[in-house]
Amino acid sequence: MNNNRINIKTLEPDAYQAMMALENYGKACALDPLLKELIKMRASQINGCAYCLDMHTEDALKIGESSRRIFALSVWQESHLFSEEERTLLRLTEEITKISENGVSDETYKKVISTFGKQMTAQIIMLIITINSWNRIAVATRLIYKK
Repeated sequence: MNNNRINIKTLEPDAYQAMMALENYGKACALDPLLKELIKMRASQINGCAYCLDMHTEDALKIGESSRRIFALSVWQESHLFSEEERTLLRLTEEITKISENGVSDETYKKVISTFGKQMTAQIIMLIITINSWNRIAVATRLIYKK
């Protein structure tokens, strides 16, 4: 694919550094790394971001996620492969990623708070917001992931 689109990292390094600050914040969060990758892969699937999906699938495999669960991620609601904690996380990821449709339901919000606590919920929300921002940058500029 020929990419004649802008490179934000080059043209607006301060904006890119601000995004990297969010990314680094996410890396420091206490949430299990596999759960972080589930967030990143699911949001990237929804947003149609091949760049981020490729990168985070590779990252998830490196830290022990199974191919089988990655293949089933797009149908997590019907799959027996995901725990209740993961389902709660994925539900919130979908609701925030598709926020213009119905917002975040009270049921989902309460479940996330009861599962993860207030502090971790704040971190999870920021993780979801960060990957959604990266997805929008990558899709808008047609980034291609190269190892």
